[in-house]
Amino acid sequence: MGKERLKQFSSLNLADEARREDDVQDKNNVQTQNSPLPNNQLSGGLLGWYSVISSKSLEKGKLYSFSMYNEPLILYRDKDSQPKCIKDLCPHRGSSFIGGQIVGDELICPYHGARYSSTGECTNLDRITCQHIVDSNYDNYAKKIHLYQYPAIEKNGYIYIYYNGKANTNLNDFDIKSSVEDSYIESYGFKTSEYEYEEVTVDFKCDWTRIIENHLDILHIFWVHGNTIPDKDVNRNIITSFNQKIIRDTNQIESKYNHKDKEKGEFITIKFIPPGRIVIYKGSPDTARYVQVLDHVPLAKNRARVVVRHYRKFMKNKLLTKLILFRQLQQRIFYKVFSEDYMILKTQTFNQQMGYVEKDNVKLLGEDKMVQYYWDWLQNALINDNPWQLHPTDTHTNAVHHDMPMLYPPENKTLSKRNDNNILINLIIRALIPIGLIMLLI
Repeated sequence: MGKERLKQFSSLNLADEARREDDVQDKNNVQTQNSPLPNNQLSGGLLGWYSVISSKSLEKGKLYSFSMYNEPLILYRDKDSQPKCIKDLCPHRGSSFIGGQIVGDELICPYHGARYSSTGECTNLDRITCQHIVDSNYDNYAKKIHLYQYPAIEKNGYIYIYYNGKANTNLNDFDIKSSVEDSYIESYGFKTSEYEYEEVTVDFKCDWTRIIENHLDILHIFWVHGNTIPDKDVNRNIITSFNQKIIRDTNQIESKYNHKDKEKGEFITIKFIPPGRIVIYKGSPDTARYVQVLDHVPLAKNRARVVVRHYRKFMKNKLLTKLILFRQLQQRIFYKVFSEDYMILKTQTFNQQMGYVEKDNVKLLGEDKMVQYYWDWLQNALINDNPWQLHPTDTHTNAVHHDMPMLYPPENKTLSKRNDNNILINLIIRALIPIGLIMLLI
């Protein structure tokens, strides 16, 4: 998204007085001469710590390819199962590591068999051996060649990378400007050890900022997802308005929606943690029965991935959940919900890129304050970080790294069809078991 397109959002239709109404300015809200941030401006920008994949998706011995802001990257585990993130570029001849291997602690390029290993305290990735090469200068060459990488850590079932668009041969040379702890939901009072969870990964061919906006907009669920979400109080026939209370500090924006009927209390709370994490829950963080975490990954222009995890304090018996196909049924709901949003997101992306989304055409309402604050932050972050200019592409750029990662619904239906087939097969098996027992008794 260009800066000129974002200017439209800074003055849409929420007057300053309307923005201040019901807005709780919690902490860090005093601007000083030493601080360039305006009141309640998030300190984090678009460059920093991203949760890019769940731990269970990064299998030992396997390569996981993805991209960030057009830059192709590879994740894998070393011999100690520690995550490593490298630029997908072999320095010998510029090939990809896709199709390569992990043997012990060595990453092997599929083109000529060059081997790279972590050394020291995982601060460098260097070439160990490629014995079939006969260049007389090879030993000297091998000492100077290194892979480019990004810091990667694993915490609470997620793999985080620190992305600044400038991969380095030595992790010690990174100037890390933000704390990864600010991304942990545990830092905000959630006790994830008390929960079980289900998760899916979903891929979209649309602007990733539009997906974040969509997930910050809780009110559309009544209209778009009312027939899918298993909640009798969420459907088109009982659409209602809420009292909204927004809390902002330098680490988050949080919006709490309460029913106007005070006896009904809270409806939902949404928390945005930059650059790409959204947390949705009800109640206090330490007592919430369910917590949904959505991590948004900007793969490339018009390409985005979201890792969705739904923590729950109910249905924790593993045998029972397996018998009733709870995981498969939850995944089917997840896939259906994101499919219902998909055409909206693609057309919004088109209208935005065509310049149709302008202040004279789009009118934000009071309920959209959370969205407005998000766009205010995004405009500021794009100006400061300009991430899409770090690895720019144009119409002549080969799109292999854009199209290849599109593996998941709603863009790729394969997994959702496989999940539906799995449900059907299991239901048939469960129906045949009593029939078989009856036949044996007869």
